[in-house]
Amino acid sequence: MAALLMLLLAAVTGTGVLLAFIAIARSPAPEGGAGLRGQLDGALQSVSERMSQRERSRGRPPLPERLARAGLRLRPSEYLMAQVGCAAVLLLLSFARFGLSLVVPVAAALGLLVPGFYVRYRIRSRLKRLNDQLPDVLSLMANSLKAGHALPQSLEVLAKESRPPISEEFARCVRELQVGGSMEGALHNLARRSGSEDLELMVTAILVQISVGGNLAGTLERISHTIRERVRIKGEIATATAQGRMSGLIVTLMPVAVAVLLFVISPTYFRPMTQQLLGWLMLGLAGFMILTGNFFIRKIVKIEV
Repeated sequence: MAALLMLLLAAVTGTGVLLAFIAIARSPAPEGGAGLRGQLDGALQSVSERMSQRERSRGRPPLPERLARAGLRLRPSEYLMAQVGCAAVLLLLSFARFGLSLVVPVAAALGLLVPGFYVRYRIRSRLKRLNDQLPDVLSLMANSLKAGHALPQSLEVLAKESRPPISEEFARCVRELQVGGSMEGALHNLARRSGSEDLELMVTAILVQISVGGNLAGTLERISHTIRERVRIKGEIATATAQGRMSGLIVTLMPVAVAVLLFVISPTYFRPMTQQLLGWLMLGLAGFMILTGNFFIRKIVKIEV
């Protein structure tokens, strides 16, 4: 009973810490950057800039671009505050349950990774919805051009008539044009923000037609048909491989979930696995076999279109 109360107290405290970080991140900074909000924002902003430079040097999208692809209206400094808050929550919970042990830093490190997992999930989900909307958007754009609208007017039609998330991307493109940006730059930014290969194909076709001329509406209709067929084939492949993907997920996560559950419910029962060399060797071998099986299952069910 006492352990349960301690765990509940730690959960409430950790949640309060996370809410405090969120409140600090979302509150307006005072003029001149003074105060706790300004100091934290300045310190984390410099950290986020260094992270972005390192990611660019490695050829990866920087943090601001990943947040934009996920559709999260967060600054990089606010994202880092959320990371620190999640790490504090898991650190307090693990300390309340296990005391001073190796689990505490591991839980804190896991808390730092949780926001990144969420961002990647949001990027995949948003990209899938955007690609599913793209064929209809291309057809709408082709019809708008056939009706006599210029390209900027057609982009405005797409921003008003289509649904999120693709309407949000075209709305940002239209705003760039309205403040004096070039058509080429606005379309390049559109393709870079979305991270969609299909949308990049559309942008390339538009820029080529602008440069050399031709029937842009007909080109967009052909691209729309190609993308629509590819989306259909991807759906059929996803349906055919659903059982294999679910089997790989269950085979990978079930041993880990059981081990974590035993470790939380009865640490003394699981303790020999973490206090003896043989236990560490068994855990390492089990982890290697789980990852190997997951790798081969993913290779089998992954079919490129």
